[in-house]
Amino acid sequence: MKEILVIHYSQSGQLTEIVNNIVSPLKTNETNLTFLEIELENPYPFPWTKREFFGVFPETFLQKPQKIKAVPEAILNKKYDLIIFGYSIWYLTPSLPTTSFLNSEDAKKLFKNSPVITVIGCRNMWIMAQEKLKKRLKELQANLVGNIVLADRHLNHVSVITIGKWMLTGKKDRAYGIFPKPGVSQKDIDEAIKFGHVIKKHLLENNYQNLQQNLLKEDAVKIKPFLITADKRANVIFSKWASLIYSKGEKNSSKRVSWEKIFNYYLLFAIWVIAPIVFILFLFTYVIFLPKIIKDKKYYSSVEFK
Repeated sequence: MKEILVIHYSQSGQLTEIVNNIVSPLKTNETNLTFLEIELENPYPFPWTKREFFGVFPETFLQKPQKIKAVPEAILNKKYDLIIFGYSIWYLTPSLPTTSFLNSEDAKKLFKNSPVITVIGCRNMWIMAQEKLKKRLKELQANLVGNIVLADRHLNHVSVITIGKWMLTGKKDRAYGIFPKPGVSQKDIDEAIKFGHVIKKHLLENNYQNLQQNLLKEDAVKIKPFLITADKRANVIFSKWASLIYSKGEKNSSKRVSWEKIFNYYLLFAIWVIAPIVFILFLFTYVIFLPKIIKDKKYYSSVEFK
């Protein structure tokens, strides 16, 4: 009997649906699935208010752990043949509940010497968030064997509008009656079952050596070269903003709230003005940097960690 632990955190329910579809082929007489949803002692709201949404930025980006509820002993005291770990992206970083869990003593016990498949549900930029997660998994002595990414396929500025409205209203509908529905397409969510069939084969054979290559044949990861550049540059800038805002004191201090508002305006400027300029520059230099782009795509599609 193969023991599988499925861990995730989802506010809207989208990631829950993705993960459940992926693991559905693993529900057989040869396997036993255990589900663990990460819970904070002080949960974050959904939908968000704008104040709460920007207020969580510094702690998220700087990966400052928050208190989580303990893992039940029945789950903690079992050895697993595979861990499937689903997470979403907040501010170019694994969500704060995700990083909080990974910094817990429970995670140390569960992940040590365990094969792990990560499942990401996000808007578009996930590259550097996965690198941060890879680093933490290495520290936990886990073995990353697979990665699956389901992202919003719409244009960047379209998804900014649609997901922004979803996060602030809780309604997954067509924004203003003219935009597409936000988030990962229902078609992609429904078809995620195909990844479960690939995983099942490797699980039963107890061999994960070529798992990621086989997942890639099913389009488990799709990389847009420009987003690699954008993600890296944005991380450098976010690092300065997060450190600055975090240094201004407690979450509700007037000085910190003021800087969060300034960051809000900067973020809007960066999305609507800076990003298009950077994209144009990227197009002009695409041929020059093509060898590096090809190398980066290969690396970020893999489960390697430099």
